[in-house]
Amino acid sequence: MRRHRRARIIATLGPASTTEYGIRALFEAGADVFRLNFSHGTQADHQARYDIIRMLEHETGRPIGVLMDLQGPKLRVGNFDNGSVNLEQGAKFRLDLDAADGDETRASLPHPEIFSALTDNAEILLDDGRLRLKVISHGSDFANTEVLVGGTLSNHKGVNLPRIPLGLSALTDKDKLDLEFGLNMGADWVALSFVQRPEDVAEARELIAGRAAIMSKLEKPAALECLTEIVDLSDAIMVARGDLGVELAPEDVPAEQKRIVREARRAGKPVVVATQMLESMVHAPAPTRAEASDVATAVYDGADAVMLSAESAAGAYPLESVSMMNRIIERVERDPAYRGYIENLAHEPEATTGDAITAAARQVAETIDAAAIVTYTTSGSTGLRAARERPTVPVMVLTPSLPTARRMAAVWGVHCVHTEDAKSFPDMVEKASRIAHSEAFAKPGDQLVITAGVPFGTPGSTNVLRIETVVG
Repeated sequence: MRRHRRARIIATLGPASTTEYGIRALFEAGADVFRLNFSHGTQADHQARYDIIRMLEHETGRPIGVLMDLQGPKLRVGNFDNGSVNLEQGAKFRLDLDAADGDETRASLPHPEIFSALTDNAEILLDDGRLRLKVISHGSDFANTEVLVGGTLSNHKGVNLPRIPLGLSALTDKDKLDLEFGLNMGADWVALSFVQRPEDVAEARELIAGRAAIMSKLEKPAALECLTEIVDLSDAIMVARGDLGVELAPEDVPAEQKRIVREARRAGKPVVVATQMLESMVHAPAPTRAEASDVATAVYDGADAVMLSAESAAGAYPLESVSMMNRIIERVERDPAYRGYIENLAHEPEATTGDAITAAARQVAETIDAAAIVTYTTSGSTGLRAARERPTVPVMVLTPSLPTARRMAAVWGVHCVHTEDAKSFPDMVEKASRIAHSEAFAKPGDQLVITAGVPFGTPGSTNVLRIETVVG
């Protein structure tokens, strides 16, 4: 099954999309990668969905990526006497470590890391920013605040501290248990939530030990202050606009989104734009025009993938949501202006043999109007380089590594085929020609631009470029 669009779709699975029929329908509608959200559901739920994905992959012969999304450190208030309280603007409100139920004057906040990080006049946001508090005084186990924006506050609502780095690891004890389970299950990508600093990525990489690729979720303003370092340490980036949109001013989010996408593209790392992309389709069969424009903007910016969350996991129209996202992407990529946007955001290749060969492959392929660029890769690095070039011709990646093929499902413009590595130049040419023909990329007489590394099977050794004609 070949996708004719370049940008990819990640669909979250959940109660609305948990059956074999439902998952198959989402894949056929356009989902390239499936997200398993470990903030919800049990490990058994995720295992059952994973097994369906792998069965579908076997039946279709198409590598399918699986992204496990860790919950990360969730900061929440405790319980209240009656389940909720109403906070009036201007009222005084205390947060402390006392586990007793709260009332209109105080609440439990069982996170000492917050109190140690607070400063005078700092803002504390509650319930996704619906309520705002200002710190008047604070100590190691309390904060006295004034209510700036009031409202109803109920049990276990979330807490955000804009622009205040917290001494918390991005991996909780729950995350570490889920991580080991997900890696043993066979997840291809690990989405690391609430990354604040490069050390968070380094900690996860040590635990993962090469068993999956790391997708760092940027949802804390603190992460934006060391964006380049986090991008360079990660295998991919997700612009997670949920919590980021809570802690940043709304007018800042679009500019930061574009900056993150540019930085990831500079580094040649896949970048995913996520959260509330077609939010109204949780309850409605069609998106708003603003939501359609939001998805389109991410595609015009050259994002590798766009992601559906509640729309496909818990909404009333999961299939329609994937189909709509597919239609929006295809329409953008037919726009004559699309290539101009993509070219404006292009970056110069790095001064390496691999980058030089890949950049030349794009230029040659476009000059001779080749049917496709065919790259051989073991680690996936050559495929990532080819995608970074954003060529006008299709990119077919041949790899002997099934994990690599699955990870590449999240990468812009790449059609990955799991096959044996080439053993010689004649074998390289024959295999590329035969597979390009069978995968409907080329017909006899078409030209292919082929890149590979010699000696064959050596990761990161791309040093050959060949032009070949597909034979009948």
